[in-house]
Amino acid sequence: MTVRAAAVLVAAAALALLLPGWAAAEWTLTKKGSVVTYDARSLMIDGKRDLFFSGAIHYPRSPPEVWPKLLERAKEGGLNTIETYIFWNAHEPEPGKYNFEGRLDLVKFLKMIQEHDMYAIVRIGPFIQAEWNHGGLPYWLREIDHIIFRANNDPYKKEMEKWTRFIVQKLKDAELFASQGGPVILTQIENEYGNIKKDHATDGDKYLEWAAQMALSTQTGVPWIMCKQSSAPGEVIPTCNGRHCGDTWTLHDKNKPMLWTENWTQQFRAYGDQLAMRSAEDIAYAVLRFFAKGGSMVNYYMYHGGTNFGRTGASYVLTGYYDEAPLDEYGMYKEPKFGHLRDLHNVIRSYQKAFLSGKHSSEILGHGYEAQIFELLEENLCLSFLSNNNTGEDGTVIFRGDKHYVASRSVSILAGCKNVVYNTKRVFVQHSERSYHTSDVTSKNNQWEMFSETVPKYKDTKVRTKEPLEQYNQTKDASDYLWYTTSFRLESDDLPFRGDIRPVLQVKSSAHSMTGFANDAFVGSARGSKQVKGFMFEKPVDLKVGVNHVVLLSSTMGMKDSGGELAEVKGGIQECLIQGLNTGTLDLQVNGWGHKAALEGEDKEIYSEKGVGKVQWKPAENDRAATWYKRYFDEPDGDDPVVLDVSSMSKGMIFVNGEGVGRYWVSFRTLAGTPSQAVYHIPRPFLKSKDNLLVVFEEEMGKPDGILVQTVTRDDICLLISEHNPGQIKTWDTDGDKIKLIAEDHSRRGTLMCPPEKTIQEVVFASFGNPDGMCGNFTVGTCHTPNAKQIVEKECLGKPSCMLPVDHTVYSADINCQSTTATLGVQVRCRGGKNGA
Repeated sequence: MTVRAAAVLVAAAALALLLPGWAAAEWTLTKKGSVVTYDARSLMIDGKRDLFFSGAIHYPRSPPEVWPKLLERAKEGGLNTIETYIFWNAHEPEPGKYNFEGRLDLVKFLKMIQEHDMYAIVRIGPFIQAEWNHGGLPYWLREIDHIIFRANNDPYKKEMEKWTRFIVQKLKDAELFASQGGPVILTQIENEYGNIKKDHATDGDKYLEWAAQMALSTQTGVPWIMCKQSSAPGEVIPTCNGRHCGDTWTLHDKNKPMLWTENWTQQFRAYGDQLAMRSAEDIAYAVLRFFAKGGSMVNYYMYHGGTNFGRTGASYVLTGYYDEAPLDEYGMYKEPKFGHLRDLHNVIRSYQKAFLSGKHSSEILGHGYEAQIFELLEENLCLSFLSNNNTGEDGTVIFRGDKHYVASRSVSILAGCKNVVYNTKRVFVQHSERSYHTSDVTSKNNQWEMFSETVPKYKDTKVRTKEPLEQYNQTKDASDYLWYTTSFRLESDDLPFRGDIRPVLQVKSSAHSMTGFANDAFVGSARGSKQVKGFMFEKPVDLKVGVNHVVLLSSTMGMKDSGGELAEVKGGIQECLIQGLNTGTLDLQVNGWGHKAALEGEDKEIYSEKGVGKVQWKPAENDRAATWYKRYFDEPDGDDPVVLDVSSMSKGMIFVNGEGVGRYWVSFRTLAGTPSQAVYHIPRPFLKSKDNLLVVFEEEMGKPDGILVQTVTRDDICLLISEHNPGQIKTWDTDGDKIKLIAEDHSRRGTLMCPPEKTIQEVVFASFGNPDGMCGNFTVGTCHTPNAKQIVEKECLGKPSCMLPVDHTVYSADINCQSTTATLGVQVRCRGGKNGA
């Protein structure tokens, strides 16, 4: 044994006597391992307290080629930890058949995190929800006799334990736990069990106790957590998920630290949802409220959402995931969210000694006003959080003899318990606006061609029953699609006598959408929604004397990802009628039905180069239901993200060079009449420089000629800063463990910075006074200085960045203008870069 290893073991023995979290860390230390423990204040690495700013980045939602950039930017944003779920159904789609390649290379992702000198949190689950198909549980679990998911149920516990031990061993083999010298400092078992615990009554407690003991027995050498709970069995740490854990969550286990595993950076979106934003100010406010109450770890869910490629999204969930996160779907900086949180992290970390080791006290400063104080008297260190928790009421408080202005629902950080160095509501970083640019990507094979699915008749099917079968049992989650078909004979007396009356096909379905055909003719489509389960398909049809054929293409937009009844969720036709016949209603529910799972194009993989020649393509026509379209295109120049605008289509799937880009559904409109998502990300690692195969399957009606290949930039950057705001970001620096105020830099100013290799080429808008609107949509107010644009052009044009004073005297502004807010609003446009855009 080396001297260093012996020293580590002695230190470990001492920690075992001192720290209550040690019982969760019974392992054999290696010479390069770290000891991860905890007490009521924080996690500790080798006995040293630390703050953990973590961000969720899910490895299957981005190509491996992009992971380094995402991790670099996360670290630039002040994070020191990356969190990810583990996706069971992606890794083990069939029992005993594993996939850890490409986007599923978990070990590579975790090693890359360590290479960036960051920690990792691994949430094994194995139920994860995550707006991921079936909550991460493999479909084949449903076919195990007598299984009940996430319950004190032997068949489920057997499979759960088998998978958990398999993953733990895989990580151990790669030496990825901190106890082995790896980056993983926390592991999670189960996930948000409180949401369904009531469904299992007392057995829920037994199941949780079993899950905790099973997890601890794997001896990972790092603590285990259970999220969205106030208490957890044994040495397992309960954690919070939510928007405002500092004010809505109570930790019952007082010997365990306050950890926040999901601080939602936006509300995830389903098709039909309006844009759901969460401001940088509200996120920052929530973080500081949590830390002020004694929290020491926050994980942003998501820090980068990425893309639900292929069929991986849960029911109705958008293909673009958490696009409003600090790094958007394409990995670009979402400002001001990215920068405002980065500054928060840097400020707290600069004073973490007082925060983590100081004595914690609090003072009530008025109704809704409070101070949380962390003071280390022997070292003359003090940090305080002044909170105004009132909505819509700014105010001034007196704290330790000084007056401090605190905006409504905001928190100010006071260095030395005296000087404001950060306020959650004062955003001094730039804003950015995304723009899309259509690319000329003409290829030698650039004409659209099509292949239409054969609409099957009853006689063409092999699976036949009296009534329609449940959909998931037929598709086995290998396809979104199931064809239902039935045939029936009508006599002339059955049809309506009047020519202006058409029979109506009425179908009740518990799937997600449906496209209907009668006698080979498209008759229409219908859908459900995330909020309303099931739907009614009602369309007029043309019927004839003799044999009639009704065919229904039933679709599921992913499987449900949560709920106590997950194993019992069903889909498909529940009722089928023909209304409006002369002889009355015709009930087809027990008429005899044929079934065909999946599409011919899926079976033959015609979206790939190896399968594209297996069917006969012909020149494309618009508005053809159940039709595949293909063309080739060249990769756009440069390195800006590439997207596909499919506004001219309706609903279906997109493939590029055989890769599933994801589901699209632009015909599902929001209440505002716009698609929830019209552009879809094509990661550049999916592309070749020339002749990329683009294949789109359209369920309903679409115009492929209207599909556009575009690039995305965030070249429009903005400032919106008031002279009345207290200066902050540039008024402090660090001197050891203390924050040092910089007296010579009290002036108010804002910085504009272009993306790499670009310079400011145009001032789109500039005004000092009371400009209105937001980045990309500014307008002048009643108080406006016409020379503001000229001043900004002089300071900024041709430069990669510029600093602008926020001072009415610089802009010759009338400070007595009645409505002025003494605000500088600026929008500039950057250009340049490798693509010359």
